[in-house]
Amino acid sequence: MSQVIKNLASGPVPPAVATSYPTDINSPAIPAANVLNVVGGTVTTDNDNGIQTDGSSGSNTLTVQLTNRAVGTTTTVGAVTAAVITFPLGAIPGVYTFDITIAGYASAGIGSPLGCGFTIVGSVRTDGAAATLIPTQVVDHFEEGTLGAAPQVTAALAVSGNNALVNVTGKTDGAAGFTINWKASLIYTLAT
Repeated sequence: MSQVIKNLASGPVPPAVATSYPTDINSPAIPAANVLNVVGGTVTTDNDNGIQTDGSSGSNTLTVQLTNRAVGTTTTVGAVTAAVITFPLGAIPGVYTFDITIAGYASAGIGSPLGCGFTIVGSVRTDGAAATLIPTQVVDHFEEGTLGAAPQVTAALAVSGNNALVNVTGKTDGAAGFTINWKASLIYTLAT
């Protein structure tokens, strides 16, 4: 039988649990009573890797964040247009290319419940003060039942001021408006 003998004179014995975790931002995350809470999240921060860690400036929470993304929700009643995501473009000139997914659930209206979905790929340029929509965005749409009949529900990438908007438009059903709950997410790439 063999034994390994550690030379204790060469330094202290390492702790059984790490005492500090370096992170990408707000470093470090420091366990409290040997507990480190690890949670997930999303942020709009531009990061070429698409992921970063946030140590919450020394708390015992480490957040693993997916970057370059935004999410939003809204509800429309009838044929109104609403921004499900308003994305501020910032003061640095550049071009954003967006990959957007949208889901809509019609909870009230003729034939409901009904569903619809959209994917949008489009680009917006900013000079740091005003946004310009770059032609031509590609919109794929999927509508069920009367949501697909004219006038259809719609979704589009738009601009206002120095913001990119993800707009959705509900519809009426002849007697009353459809109530549609919308949820959208976007991922972007930025060139400056």
